[in-house]
Amino acid sequence: MHSTSGSEEALFYLFLAAAFGSFLGNLKIRGNSLGVATVLFVGLAIGAARPEVKIPDVLKLLGLAIFVYSIGLSSGQAFFRSMKSRGATNMLLAFLALSILSLGVGVTAIIFGFDSSGAAGLLAGITTNTPALAGLLDAIQTRGGADVEAMSNSAVVGYSISYPVGIIGLMVAVALMRRLLRIDYAAEARALGNEFPSGQPIVNHTVQVMEGKITGMTLRDFIKLNSCHLIFGRLRRNGENSLCHYDMTFQPGDLVSITGETPEVERVEKLLGQTMEQDLSDDHSVFLMRRIVVSNPKVAGKTIASLNLAEQYQVVLTRLRRGDVDTLIYPNTVLELGDRIRVLARENDLKDLEKVFGDSYEHLSHIDLLSFGLGMGLGILLGSVEMTLPGGIVFSLGFAGGPLVAGLILSFLRRSGPILWTLPYSANLTLRQIGLMLMLAAIGINSGATFLATMLSPVGPLMLCSGAMVSLLGGIGILLIGYKILKIPFVLLSGMVSHHPANLDFANNLADNKMPTYGYALVYPLLLIGKIVFVQMLWQFLPLVMR
Repeated sequence: MHSTSGSEEALFYLFLAAAFGSFLGNLKIRGNSLGVATVLFVGLAIGAARPEVKIPDVLKLLGLAIFVYSIGLSSGQAFFRSMKSRGATNMLLAFLALSILSLGVGVTAIIFGFDSSGAAGLLAGITTNTPALAGLLDAIQTRGGADVEAMSNSAVVGYSISYPVGIIGLMVAVALMRRLLRIDYAAEARALGNEFPSGQPIVNHTVQVMEGKITGMTLRDFIKLNSCHLIFGRLRRNGENSLCHYDMTFQPGDLVSITGETPEVERVEKLLGQTMEQDLSDDHSVFLMRRIVVSNPKVAGKTIASLNLAEQYQVVLTRLRRGDVDTLIYPNTVLELGDRIRVLARENDLKDLEKVFGDSYEHLSHIDLLSFGLGMGLGILLGSVEMTLPGGIVFSLGFAGGPLVAGLILSFLRRSGPILWTLPYSANLTLRQIGLMLMLAAIGINSGATFLATMLSPVGPLMLCSGAMVSLLGGIGILLIGYKILKIPFVLLSGMVSHHPANLDFANNLADNKMPTYGYALVYPLLLIGKIVFVQMLWQFLPLVMR
């Protein structure tokens, strides 16, 4: 290919790897796919075919920093919430899981003579954690000495070889332990129903209130007495329409619309009276239902209760859609940019409410470069701070850990005065994909030649078998400890140990519900930071052990 400079050719192959990698990553085999990580394997193929092509390191580091920072911004709330509710158990599980896998990789490295960079890459691959690999490469670049290129290539090779078997090995471990432990997913999901939503579709029913104990009872007392987890919307009494509010009292003959997950709606229906075929939501004579997009930065990061909407309007907010997930709206629900909320109100009030929430898709496409630039800068500064561990080993969070930790903290803060740190859901996802694409394509292309040479040598098959063995046996050990010793419900545990979206999808399919997803969210930030740390520690400690 003729060009005026090597940089043009490098960019061509960079985007070629991104395009074909994304296409192949979306292909499903038995319902599962490797996703965007396939960009790495296409990059390896291009690098093996064109070893003279080199992607500038600055593109890799830029992609890495954007990727992990956007992950931090989207994970901060779940991380700190999990630390508050199940912090000790989650931290112990994460520590034990990473210790078991690190020990397994270390033992195989000593037995088969893998170098420390290859072994650390092997651990990053088994856990299918790209930020951990990028953090390792960043550490090698900083403290690798004269053998930076050889060590970096070895790390990428170890990662690439063990990545697929890391996914498959854990799937086998989950399926095997589910059968051996005779797990009843449905029973576990019911037991966790008060703590986590079941993930079932949200429905709307109309109920007629019958004569009974609830006559004259306020809605507030009814909800408190019966621990209701649903939304009360329209009310029709004596032919007149209004909206439910906490101080209203139930009267026989009232028609009430309720919104929630099917089991909860059916339970409350029996308490109120009988289900009606007539649906109040079809009546638009007084109140209209509209979905409004949250695009106003002034309300983002605030709770529904803090907006005091009921003092100004007759309004009920029923449900919120964030990404592809619908949830009910409660007073303590915190709004984020990009949320789509269902609003029940009079037509005139709806116009004012649109102004309150913003309701502009165009505005959501704008990224506040002030907050984004400051956050990225803080993350890079944090990553440059070096810490000395026992044994004189120097450790830093680097480009992988620094922006991640900064994103987690800033996401938890949400805003500092006028600065809103969080990003709209769609903008965050786009930035994450772009950063990941740049990083994976650059890493793959620059290491392709070394990967091919290693796979054709005796070391390649050994690393492949080692990765498969550690992934399977390590997964079994972690599941046993989590279920038998830490007493974590298996339906949550199967999500907690999921290193890759394919593993999570597999766990959800086995459970036939979304409970594993909540387990995944509880420990994902912990494991993400832990993997970055453990991979670098293995790289630095292993040479001391092998002396």
